Amino acid sequence: MEARSPSSGRRIFLIATEESGDRLGAALMKVLRQRLGDAVQFSGVGGREMTGEGIDPLFPIEELSIIGFAAVVKQLPKILQLIRRTADAVLADAPDMLVIIDSPDFTHRVARRVRARNPNIAIVDYVSPSVWAWRPGRARAMRGYVDHVLALLPFEPEEYRKLQGPPCSYVGHPLTEQLTSLRPNEEEQKRRDAQPPVLLVLPGSRRSEIRHHLALFGAALGELNKHTPFELVLPTMPHLEAMVREGVASWPMVPRLAVGEIEKRAAFRVARAALAKSGTVTLELALSGIPMVTAYRVGAAEAFILRRAIRVSSVILANLVIGSDIIPEFLQENCTPDKLAQALGDVLADSPDRLRQLVAFATMDGKMSTGDQPPSVRAADIVLAEMSRRPA
Repeated sequence: MEARSPSSGRRIFLIATEESGDRLGAALMKVLRQRLGDAVQFSGVGGREMTGEGIDPLFPIEELSIIGFAAVVKQLPKILQLIRRTADAVLADAPDMLVIIDSPDFTHRVARRVRARNPNIAIVDYVSPSVWAWRPGRARAMRGYVDHVLALLPFEPEEYRKLQGPPCSYVGHPLTEQLTSLRPNEEEQKRRDAQPPVLLVLPGSRRSEIRHHLALFGAALGELNKHTPFELVLPTMPHLEAMVREGVASWPMVPRLAVGEIEKRAAFRVARAALAKSGTVTLELALSGIPMVTAYRVGAAEAFILRRAIRVSSVILANLVIGSDIIPEFLQENCTPDKLAQALGDVLADSPDRLRQLVAFATMDGKMSTGDQPPSVRAADIVLAEMSRRPA
């Protein structure tokens, strides 16, 4: 990378290795450029959106699109090589600020290397690792290499305080800026209330998740369809469409695929209920006002480790924001077609379970509010404040 000159202004190195982090990074870069103009230069690792904002990525983020302990072990030499390469690039660039975005198993290893070799580089962590769910000791350890955590969930700053971690500020979740595209207009509400109800099925956004859940979800929906009519829609992304089509071809009823973000949001606005893999999509569904049943299956090795590590009663983000385990979740051996079908029948009908979810979802806007400031603006304010503590 080019050597830094005295007149080059502020330099910020950002690292995002997943699509969601890439979107966060791009939004942050846009606000920082609005604030600093030509006095800021960006470099780092990112995807399509961060590239559009001016980063020349060190490597394609697709090289890290893996999930599960078995996959990580198999790819470990490559991952370690990319960690070393990224840390070396940060040190060579000598930025004023390093912003690591999500993907803690990768980005935190880079940050620790950078802090050990150049403690003058400020480090901000955008998206907290799940210290409230497992490995709580990470919070205190982060004080050694993270100057500030930008939290997407409103309960996280208090968790960092209790766990004696670095300063943590709630900046807001990007979904709070997208509520109009998630919630129905008058005509869409009529379809949401009409018969047969639209049922969303969301088996995951990664190939390994889809493999774990497709057959199970298909069997559950087959059981449900024996006594409850519904219209089935499966949102997915273009790069997964062929895999999903092949996987659902043998289902008792073949779903309509909603391909891409626009079709997915349109499906959300008319859906009455959902069967979803645990993850961020549960927060998206809750903000959309869609009662759900959640499920998750992983490999035996990963399940063994997670059972001993998880320290919360629920892994559903919406439950954690609400403060109550209102959304049912079926994990591992408890995740069977019969149990999922029965729970889905309850949330499709006008049942007490459905009503409890809807009442709880109505409280989420207040709990997740950031006032009149978008998350990217709040995040940029903290990045600039942390940079201001360091000499230009």
